[in-house]
Amino acid sequence: MEKRMLGKTGMEVSVLGFGGAEIGYEGASQETVERLLGSALDAGLNIIDTAECYDASEELIGNAVSKRRNEFYLFTKCGHASGFDLPDWDVRLLEQSIDRSLQRLKVDHVDLVQLHSCSEDLLRQGDVIAVLQRARDAGKTRFIGYSGDSNAALYAVECGAFDTLQTSINIADQEPIELTLPRAKEKNMGVIAKRPIANVAWRNGKQPPDNDYARPYWERLQELGYPFLQGDKEQAVSTALRFTLSQPAVCTAIVGTKNPERWQQNAALLQGGPLSTEEQQQIRNRWHAVAKPDWTGRG
Repeated sequence: MEKRMLGKTGMEVSVLGFGGAEIGYEGASQETVERLLGSALDAGLNIIDTAECYDASEELIGNAVSKRRNEFYLFTKCGHASGFDLPDWDVRLLEQSIDRSLQRLKVDHVDLVQLHSCSEDLLRQGDVIAVLQRARDAGKTRFIGYSGDSNAALYAVECGAFDTLQTSINIADQEPIELTLPRAKEKNMGVIAKRPIANVAWRNGKQPPDNDYARPYWERLQELGYPFLQGDKEQAVSTALRFTLSQPAVCTAIVGTKNPERWQQNAALLQGGPLSTEEQQQIRNRWHAVAKPDWTGRG
């Protein structure tokens, strides 16, 4: 699998990474996660990204692959109480959450801790950033990052405190292409694309998805009406994923699944390489013609 340098971190990462939300929220079994992550690592994927609030995700990952720790980079996030009797973004919460993540993941450090979509106002106050910096200084994480969108993400890039930015980038969520990616590239930040295939929100056709998380993308895609979404389903996923990975600043794309066979399939979708300039421009032109001012990042 192709690898790219994750900005100034110096980590050489696979262009596909594993996202741990789905296995947590959908209650995947330990056996399934072991097969899933084993097949992903065997296929050459070397990023596992999770968070404190993805239900049992951290525990499932820790039990499954902690013994293969030298084969992948491990990322997590903090900010939501998720079991602690403390308010979101409280400094004590962040400190305790990072320690709990290490315990759940069965490691003494992670490669990246990210603030999980906190507001621009909180970032500007500085306390939440200082917690991550102290965790880095204590050896609990090698690097620190911000996961979020829109103006908060822009501040995270501009303030210079973070090594990485994780943000929503896909055919239905193109705000970062102009707002944050150019500045992140100038600052040599590693950019991690979340929701890179827009939750495949088009797969139900004219029927809206039951998942409220995917529905805003479905609504946007109804208006965008990209012709390539009307053809072969696998080719449509390939085009969408390759569009995201064709953006100059993007280093890796985080994809979640519960299907252990999916990683080989996803790798095959990338065999065509980056989309041509013409293909990218067609998608961008349609976005500029249709997108509304409130079509911002979806977290």
